[in-house]
Amino acid sequence: MDEETKKLIEETVLEILNNSNMDETTEYKIRKSASEKLEIDLSEPSRKKFVRQVVESYLREQQGKAEQLEEQQKAEEEEEEEEEEEDNSKKRGDREYDDEGGLIMCRLSKSRRVTISEFRGRTLVSIREYYSKGGKELPSAKGISLTPEQWASFKKNLPAIEKAIKKMESM
Repeated sequence: MDEETKKLIEETVLEILNNSNMDETTEYKIRKSASEKLEIDLSEPSRKKFVRQVVESYLREQQGKAEQLEEQQKAEEEEEEEEEEEDNSKKRGDREYDDEGGLIMCRLSKSRRVTISEFRGRTLVSIREYYSKGGKELPSAKGISLTPEQWASFKKNLPAIEKAIKKMESM
């Protein structure tokens, strides 16, 4: 069998393999399909053997790709576990701390939270949006930081604020 014929058979068989359901196909079906497409008798022993070699080579390649993908997924899972461990190390006891060292009191949404932190020697209650950068969650400019005195005033007026909210919602 000449090299041009071998190349043509190999290309055709690979095309059929790439478009086949590997759970249902057989070497015979591949060979028969290629034979019909090329209008060449591929059941002749040397051609049959060549088709088998192409199929086996393809299967080894696919196995290698599957193993490589499995290793990649395993590495990604390990990386995720490391990140989880890192996140858990930010928690001390039942308390959770952000990347800046502030105590996270509650999460209002995925990107919004209430934290207690210290800035320039002052304790602050911050209600702020956060964004991701380089694997860290950082505070954005969107938000407000209250001193303990401002927080106390806010807290004192909370019942009046809730009453006004209910009144507006009932309109």
